[in-house]
Amino acid sequence: TEDEVTLFERDMKEFWIQFKISYSTEQINQTSALRDLCKETIEALSEKWSKKLKEEDLMIDKIQEYNNEILQQSKHIAEKEEQLTEIKSKLNEEEEQQKNLTDTIQKLKEELVKKMEIKSSKNEAAKEKVERVSKIKALFKERLGLEMRRIHDEQLQFIFRHIDHKDPDKPYMFTLSINEQGDYEVTSCTPPLDCIAELQLKLRETNNFSAFVANIRKAFTALSYK
Repeated sequence: TEDEVTLFERDMKEFWIQFKISYSTEQINQTSALRDLCKETIEALSEKWSKKLKEEDLMIDKIQEYNNEILQQSKHIAEKEEQLTEIKSKLNEEEEQQKNLTDTIQKLKEELVKKMEIKSSKNEAAKEKVERVSKIKALFKERLGLEMRRIHDEQLQFIFRHIDHKDPDKPYMFTLSINEQGDYEVTSCTPPLDCIAELQLKLRETNNFSAFVANIRKAFTALSYK
């Protein structure tokens, strides 16, 4: 039965042709669907990443803006710190000047106190000497015919009488003061005596005022006989 074989072969050919056509169409459809899905996925991803990139660009711009603000703040802080350093330096200089001024004032105060103490001591010594002289005033006047007067600038004037036997009332006198060093000093002598400097030096060495006055009287007496 050749006809049956031929018919079977023909049917088989048609089957394969239809199978191929059907399979190819399905493959094409699947490929198209897959392509469309990929396209949609790529578009979705592209949109997503585009949005993400825009957000990141905005974030970068924000970060850059913050960095600029931080830089400006840093410059401002640096300027303030520099100003603060200058102020501290000036304050330190003023404190040092104040300390030096305080030390100088303290030294001046100490020097002034010392000078006042020295002056007070000298004044006290001078006062004691004047009092000592005053105490023996009456004795000298009675025994030596001596009169003592206090004159200007805290000086004492000594007036001797009964020296010249020809003229008992004739005055012989000298003036005595106490100098800044607290020593006796003869400021005037009438009539002048050649030995007055020697007698003054001896008085300063011995502090024997009675002997000094007695020696001057002797010198005046000797001078009256010349």
